[in-house]
Amino acid sequence: MLADILGPLGRLFRKPPPETRWVDVAELRRRLAAPDAPLVLDVRGADEFDGPLGHIDGRPVVCVCLTDKRSSAAAAALAACGLADVAVLRGGMKAWREVS
Repeated sequence: MLADILGPLGRLFRKPPPETRWVDVAELRRRLAAPDAPLVLDVRGADEFDGPLGHIDGRPVVCVCLTDKRSSAAAAALAACGLADVAVLRGGMKAWREVS
C-alpha cells in the first residue's frame, strides 16, 4: 500500500538522466594516449568490427558484476564480437571486497 503511494512520488524527485557527453576524434586520440585511457566499447556486430573500417585498438577489458555470472556472459558476448583481450573477475565484487 505504501509503495503504491510513494511510487508516483518517487518519480517526481528522481534526477533527470544526464545529457549525453560527446567527444571528437582529436579528444579521443588524446585521451587514449593518457595513462588513464578510457575503455572503448565498440557496439557494432562482428562483420562491421572486422569490416573495411576496422576498429579502434583498445586496452584489455575486465568484466565485473556481483558474483561472476552476468560478467562472464558479457565477456562471452564481447569475445564473440571479436574483442580479443577480455577477462572476468572471478567471484565478482563479492570476492573483490573480501580481499580488499
